Amino acid sequence: MLIFLTGGARSGKSSVAVRAAARRNTPVTVIATATAGDDEMAERIARHQQDRPDHWSLLEEPVDLLGAVAALGRDQTIIVDCLALWVANRLSDRPQKILDDAAALADLLAERSERAYVVSNEVGSGIVPGDALSRAFRDLLGSVNQRMARRADSAYLCVSGLLVALEQRADFDV
Repeated sequence: MLIFLTGGARSGKSSVAVRAAARRNTPVTVIATATAGDDEMAERIARHQQDRPDHWSLLEEPVDLLGAVAALGRDQTIIVDCLALWVANRLSDRPQKILDDAAALADLLAERSERAYVVSNEVGSGIVPGDALSRAFRDLLGSVNQRMARRADSAYLCVSGLLVALEQRADFDV
């Protein structure tokens, strides 16, 4: 079962995933995609680690999310945090390869017997970036998020720590 959580930076989406996973009666593994490239990022990572129970497992995998998820048992809860950093870590890959991997990842997560909470930044609501690389990242992450949201059993936008349920309606006519 796949639950997709998106929102802006510091919107509370990771905290929501942690609280939801803590209510499950299964082992929990967090798959973290962040790498500590500077002091500020190291502090962010430490803050996230402090917010999680000590008995949870941590798997640090900045690139091979498919392999990381496949290696875990289907009977444990997982949190993938986060797709935005995963895409950033893979910007040297072909965009189509990233999109294909995202679709395969969404399928793998959705087919699990236990819940998978996937966290990602919403990047389409802000200003248009001024440089080509930033625009390419925004567009690619937006497409990755769409693939994940379409495959998810449920999807939420997190705003100020509150959830707004997102819904896909085939009968919606503009």
